[in-house]
Amino acid sequence: MAQTVVSINHLQKFFGKFQALKDVTFDVNPGEVFGFIGPNGAGKSTTIRVLLGILKASGGQATIFNEDVWQQAVAIHNRIAYVPGDVYLWPNLTGGEMIDFLLKLNHQKRTAKTDELIQEFELDTKKKSRSYSKGNRQKVALIAALSTDADLYIFDEPTSGLDPLMEEVFQKHVLALKHQGKSVLLSSHILSEVERMCDRIGIIRAGEIVETGTLDQMRQLTRTQVVVQTKQELAGIETLAGVHTFKADEQIANKAVFAVNTAQIGAVMAELVKREIVTLQTTPPTLEDLFIRYYNTEGTEGHEK
Repeated sequence: MAQTVVSINHLQKFFGKFQALKDVTFDVNPGEVFGFIGPNGAGKSTTIRVLLGILKASGGQATIFNEDVWQQAVAIHNRIAYVPGDVYLWPNLTGGEMIDFLLKLNHQKRTAKTDELIQEFELDTKKKSRSYSKGNRQKVALIAALSTDADLYIFDEPTSGLDPLMEEVFQKHVLALKHQGKSVLLSSHILSEVERMCDRIGIIRAGEIVETGTLDQMRQLTRTQVVVQTKQELAGIETLAGVHTFKADEQIANKAVFAVNTAQIGAVMAELVKREIVTLQTTPPTLEDLFIRYYNTEGTEGHEK
């Protein structure tokens, strides 16, 4: 098996007495887009700052390319591209000058691909950075990062401030990186973005990883929504294993809405067939369903993203 690109084991980080990261463990494999999701305050950005060597871990271990992220930060940075959620630019430089500067910092030069990205992201590179909106500042960093030939791309809420059309452009280029065999760590709270692009995801809650796996594996942990009407009475369906929140329609006979665990959906459907289905509508589980499952209880702690 190919060596992991990013490896994090039981990572911890304290800020004084406050523990921002309690137990973070996950890997990013070669050619994989790994989605790192959680709301503001869960610990996403703190984890990424440790990976970048900006913060020193209080416990556990983190490596990129099998190198310690703190001790070998300079060598690691030569092989990665990074876009934060809040991009700050030199106000007196134009967008084009900033892109050239960011590329030079990574020992890269402007190429035809850079110019194509500028057109796709519809960025006016002649304007001074001080006049840019948040979305345009994000575009500058994204163009520079996507122009870079790196082995690992780290995006921390990269589409913050972008309109939906520009989000589509970003997603297209991330999928292109994946097809090139590049590795991507994508931190996001936009679940549709993660669902479209990521091979695996890790959910962080209050500084701890609460679930990791492929989207198919995750969907096994969620419930399918069912709206059904039958010829015969639905009595007894609510007692079947895996059925939740059963609610009979007060206006239409033998019609009900309920949720069913993915593992039991076959058995439940068999029972519905016995009652002679008239209409049936099922809504498959989404990543959002899983996300809500972990965040519909108490709020997360902390102040970091």
